[in-house]
Formats: sequence, structure tokens, C-alpha cells
Amino acid sequence: MTVPASRSRRLGYRLAGPRFDYLLHLRPGEWPIMAAHTALGYVLAVRLDGAARAAAGRAAVLGLALWVVCLNGGTLAINSAFDRDEGDIAYLRRPPSPPRHLFAFGLGLMLAGLAGSLALPRAYLVSYLVCFGMSVAYSVPPVRLKAVAGADWLINMIGFGTLTPVAGWAATGRPIDTPHAIVLGAFCPLFAALYPLTQLYQLEEDARRGDRTLAVRLGVTRSLTVAIAAATLAFALFATAAARSAWAADRGAGWRWGALCVAAAAWAGVLIPWRLRAPALSSSRHQRGMYWALGAWAVTDLAVAAVWAT
Repeated sequence: MTVPASRSRRLGYRLAGPRFDYLLHLRPGEWPIMAAHTALGYVLAVRLDGAARAAAGRAAVLGLALWVVCLNGGTLAINSAFDRDEGDIAYLRRPPSPPRHLFAFGLGLMLAGLAGSLALPRAYLVSYLVCFGMSVAYSVPPVRLKAVAGADWLINMIGFGTLTPVAGWAATGRPIDTPHAIVLGAFCPLFAALYPLTQLYQLEEDARRGDRTLAVRLGVTRSLTVAIAAATLAFALFATAAARSAWAADRGAGWRWGALCVAAAAWAGVLIPWRLRAPALSSSRHQRGMYWALGAWAVTDLAVAAVWAT
């Protein structure tokens, strides 16, 4: 068992002993980000309609818990079980060695979430099933698509980028109209921008393990170039959705366009300087850049909620 450095880890090990390693490998540090992105779909679906919120509230809470803790947490546990990382990984610094039954624990958690999904609308269940299958294919040998450049990227942009807020919407049971479908779809290329950034500080470890991830194949500079192109496509789709929304002809809609511009500027402020300085940056600086990009992602979620849910 790795000696914990923080108070929270010391307390966790004091209360749970070595079993606390299982919780750490669920990476609860990511849960707020995942919960916010899932809840975005719910917020877009019900907007400010109090009756809609009341009708969908319980289902939305259940859907959020199943998606964040069972599906996402279980996915990350399975990933850790096979990666056996020694250095920092996303949302978990100095990870403990994977406990013996981590794979079974993660898979069991995902299956429990699948069982819970039977109580929710069919669109939510379908979204869960698709992500369940992609998660297993991503991490588990002999398929292990994480080690296949491009396949790893595609799974993450579909699963986290678009299906996560789609699940939040689907839990309400409401149909998705065209502008909102474009909004949710825009998060697919936006996560295509984010995903390689989560790997840049792990390139040496991934290459040593033999995982030919997208970032390993592209290298640092081209990964950042791809990220800029993908983010540009995402905001082009947001603009398309805005143009097709009912508020587009409203003279008071300027602040909505302004909010989207703020989100776009947040991404530009992270990606462009990073791309220009990339060859000279250390692994720790790339890791810091990843967290700045997560901040830009959060700004985008907030901007989209403000623009389309008010």
C-alpha cells in the first residue's frame, strides 16, 4: 500500500484500510467534472420549466449517480487494473498499486449500474449499454482499443463527449430537437480536442508499455495541432446550433453569442500558447496544461447551459 501524502488519504486508509485503494482507483477527483457534464443534458432538457424539473428530478438523480459512479468509476477502475500505471494519471496523483480484485470490482460496479438503468427511459439504457461495451473494449485485452491509435480517440469522443450529456437528457424521457442535438454533438469534437491533451505527460510511460495511443503516434506538437482543429470544429457546430435556435432572431441574443465567444477564447487561450511552446515543455508542464484545458471544458459547459437553458 502506498503511503498517503494527504490528510484525505490518511483518513481514508485509517477508516477503510487497504480497501481504500479501490475507491482511489474509481478516481473520485473526476466525479465533479463528469457529474457536471452529465447534468448539462438534464439542464438543457428541462430548461427553466419547473414542472419538467419536478417530473424528471428523481430519474435524473438516479441517472446521474449510475453514470458517474457506476459506469465512469467502474471504467476507470478497469482501466487501472490493466494499465498498472506507476506515475501520475488523470485525476489521481501517485496512484497506489492496483489491488488484486480491481477488475472484478470495476466490472461489478458497471453491471450494478446497468441493472439500475432498467428503471430509466430506454434512451438512457441504450446510451449506458453502448458506453459499457466501449469501456470494456477500450481497456480489456485482447481487444484493448486504448492501445490502438485512433480507436482510443473515437471511443472517448463519443462516450464522454456526446453520450454523457445525452444520458443526462435521456433520463428525463424528453425527445431531443435538432438544435439541441447539434449542441450535444458538438461535444464530440470538443472531447476530440481534450483527449490527446490528457496523454501528453504520459507519453514515455505509454510508449514503454507498448500502447500506441493517438498521442504517442502523433507526438506532442501534432497532438496540439489536432486539438486546435477539433476545438475549432466544435465551436463551428455550436454556432450552427445557435443559428438554428429560436433565440437567434432575438435582438437581445447578443449576450448568448458573447458567452460562446468567451468559451472559445478560453480554449484558444490554453491551446495556442501551449502549441507554440510545446517543444520546450516538461512532462509536468504538459500535465498542468491538461488541467487548464479541463478548466476551458468547464467554462464551455457553463456557457452552453447559460445560452440554451435560460
